[in-house]
Amino acid sequence: MTRVAWIGLGVMGFPMAGHLAKRGGFDVTVYNRTAAKAARWVEAYGGRAAATPRAAAEGTDVVFACVGNDDDLRQVAVGPEGAFQAMKRGALFVDHTTASATVARELHGLAKAQGLGFVDAPVSGGQAGAENGVLTVMCGGDPADYDRAEPLIAHFSRMRKLLGPAGSGQLAKMCNQIAIAGLVQGLAEAVNFGMKAGLDMLAVVDVISKGAAGSWQMENRHKTMIEGKFDFGFAVDWMRKDLSICLEESRRNGAPLPVTALVDQFYAEVQKLGGRRWDTSSLIARFQRLDR
Repeated sequence: MTRVAWIGLGVMGFPMAGHLAKRGGFDVTVYNRTAAKAARWVEAYGGRAAATPRAAAEGTDVVFACVGNDDDLRQVAVGPEGAFQAMKRGALFVDHTTASATVARELHGLAKAQGLGFVDAPVSGGQAGAENGVLTVMCGGDPADYDRAEPLIAHFSRMRKLLGPAGSGQLAKMCNQIAIAGLVQGLAEAVNFGMKAGLDMLAVVDVISKGAAGSWQMENRHKTMIEGKFDFGFAVDWMRKDLSICLEESRRNGAPLPVTALVDQFYAEVQKLGGRRWDTSSLIARFQRLDR
């Protein structure tokens, strides 16, 4: 029986770990910086809570992490009480954090030196995708490590794929966020334009979403934009964190990101409006401010 540890029980990690316990039937030990949340997870799914990442990882076969950023990831992986301190030789670390390709390659190297496997595996699909177990998972690492991770990842995803060596998963997630940034801004502009023109935008989107303009964002976020309701998932603060990773990587590889940089600044304006925890469709709120 595979023993599993899960580090990080945020809006994504909590249900993802739950699917491993409920769908997969795995014995899962969890760690969360806020112990009360780990206790709630154990109450919901069983298993046990550990006081540190190191304690959670002890004796396990696979350790999953889903934390905030590069620094958080380093702390839970290789810090004094990090998982790497207790993982047995041959164990596997799977990271679902949206982080930099640099830290993925760094931790991959440290894992290999210690006889561990490592897969960077950021996800797309938002809170709803995590809760419903239908995430898309973009993976980087060695094929043998991915082959071990894939059956477990399958319990909370509908699409997962190895895209190249360590860091490739994170680079693919950057592509994902770059594409989304432009899509959401385009949708916000279209909805605002149509409303200004006096159109019934619910009817308009019902038509145009069936043509070349259609997208997940259009199908799922046009109503909330029209209604000015922004409490439906991925927060502006998180998006800006992700876009900062994209922009930093672009400076390294020389790929220009003019639209991404502009949308990042638009999100900064949304933050100033008090929208740090609004979802990403809140880009349309800028137009309301500009109308004043």
